[in-house]
Amino acid sequence: MGLPTQAEITAVKLDAEGVARVGGTRVTLDTVVYAFNRGATPEEIVQQYPALKLADVYGAIAYYLQFRADVDAYIALRERDAARIRQANEARFESAGSRARLLARQSERE
Repeated sequence: MGLPTQAEITAVKLDAEGVARVGGTRVTLDTVVYAFNRGATPEEIVQQYPALKLADVYGAIAYYLQFRADVDAYIALRERDAARIRQANEARFESAGSRARLLARQSERE
């Protein structure tokens, strides 16, 4: 049995919505990159996200290191999209008074 001569990157795949996922799980590449940049080892990342396989985390980190500028741009775009959606939701669903209403309902039940 010989060794494979060409390795295919399978640790990172885009889902139907264009979100980069790691190892066929719901864990995003962003999540792994954030943990890695905070100093977490691949082993610690797997402990934190048990759905991941160690080889996939190493593969995702290798992918990030090889394509750092592209991945950083992708993450920045996702952060901008998340901020835009959060602002739209905050404008749409006013939170002022929500706590007071919830506490009033809780008091009524007691």
